[in-house]
Amino acid sequence: MQPFSLSKAFTLIEPGPVVLVTTRDAGKDNVMTISWTMVMDFSPVFAITTGAWNHSFHALQKNRECVLAIPTVDMLDEVVGIGTCSGADTDKFSRFALTRAPARHVAAPLIEECLANIECKVTDIIEKHDIVVLQGLAAYFDTGRKEQRMLHAVGDGTFIVDGRRMDRRKMMAAKLPPGV
Repeated sequence: MQPFSLSKAFTLIEPGPVVLVTTRDAGKDNVMTISWTMVMDFSPVFAITTGAWNHSFHALQKNRECVLAIPTVDMLDEVVGIGTCSGADTDKFSRFALTRAPARHVAAPLIEECLANIECKVTDIIEKHDIVVLQGLAAYFDTGRKEQRMLHAVGDGTFIVDGRRMDRRKMMAAKLPPGV
């Protein structure tokens, strides 16, 4: 093995998939791209890393809710575009032709073009690490969507796309919760 720059080590374990986070504040919807996500356990508890540098962070703090929308590879240019402009001066739903759909439990909209959407409430913000902990309230999956490959950010401006799925459910059955 060769030495690898520690400053780039995050590119080896950058989590995925990339998600779009929608918020609603003062009557305005916003969406941001997040690649720093984490599943906390088998329950619907998730975490994202974001902070005051993102326009949506104030809405997360104030309203304590959002939607995690999971885009697919065919949305790559929109995902990058959303992540490289600010909702402070841009209506990203209009600019990127995203279709809002009403959520049932939160004010933030679902995104119809995405493969899946998860309505969430903020249960904790760990300021020291800019981690926002989310409790899932409802989830939706577009079973009719032809493209289902998700994006994973490497962290250096490149992305990896889901590939072939390998099934080891029988081997792992003792470790999986019922119904998974």
